[in-house]
Amino acid sequence: MSRLFSIFVAFVASFLLIGSAQADVKVLTSIKPLQLIAAAVQDGVAVPEVLLPPGASPHNYALRPSDVRKVQSVDLLYWIGPDMEGFLPRVLKGRTLPTVAVQDLPALKLRHFAEDNHSHEEEADEHDHDHDHRPGNLDAHLWLSPINARVIASKMAADLSAVDPANAARYQSNLKAFNERLDALDLRLKARLAGIAGKPYFVFHEAFDYFEDAYGLKHTGVFSVAAEVQPGAQHVAAMRTRLQEVGKTCVFSEPPLRPRLAETLVAGLPVKLAELDALGGYTPATAQGYEQLLEKLGNDLAGCLESL
Repeated sequence: MSRLFSIFVAFVASFLLIGSAQADVKVLTSIKPLQLIAAAVQDGVAVPEVLLPPGASPHNYALRPSDVRKVQSVDLLYWIGPDMEGFLPRVLKGRTLPTVAVQDLPALKLRHFAEDNHSHEEEADEHDHDHDHRPGNLDAHLWLSPINARVIASKMAADLSAVDPANAARYQSNLKAFNERLDALDLRLKARLAGIAGKPYFVFHEAFDYFEDAYGLKHTGVFSVAAEVQPGAQHVAAMRTRLQEVGKTCVFSEPPLRPRLAETLVAGLPVKLAELDALGGYTPATAQGYEQLLEKLGNDLAGCLESL
């Protein structure tokens, strides 16, 4: 009886050890776009988690106690960096497991805010927020460049292969498939957006420069007014003058909230209000999620401008 019990205990112990060795590597990303890239790399192995819920701002998110526990416990954590998620550095000080600020990856192609895009920010400058759009500062919306997405995916695949060598071949295979899909996406987007090159449009938030640079586009103006700030009458008049000069155009805001001055700005003008979602908040975390984010961005941009 004691011999049978010993065999049973040994069997259970070995089963637990195997199960432990095969446990999923827990990956947490700060924002949805990074989750989508991680999902492509982890496809068929595990599903990464994301910290911010849909619609939350990465500039000033308030962490819950459960968020803090998650940040401390996951195996790998990826965030853009202090130029985007200003709420995270304080919490990350207590984290001992691997953490990657992707804005520091050496192979990234980074952009900085230009001097001439900030002539209409007088009221926005009065608003104290973490995400600084002053000239010369880093534009942290770096995930909207397919080139940067490849760099981030490569880093994730290397990290996962190191902590989970049993699945290393799968991670590398997923990385190869991701890059091949981006090649195909690049061709589709170039064909889709070729017809709107040079067409004028405006954005409320300077978030799309990486995408525009990749596909030969450029917004005509950026209002960059924080949603919490109501601009003065002089500022609104100056923006309306710019819209009147351009004529038929689109003005893009970002979900979930349309800036309060949007309707006032375009009233009586041949201007369409539309949305561009840089974060892809409701995009499913699947292997093709990142491509869906970029393709929707391109379709929404082209769709409005083609309808004028």
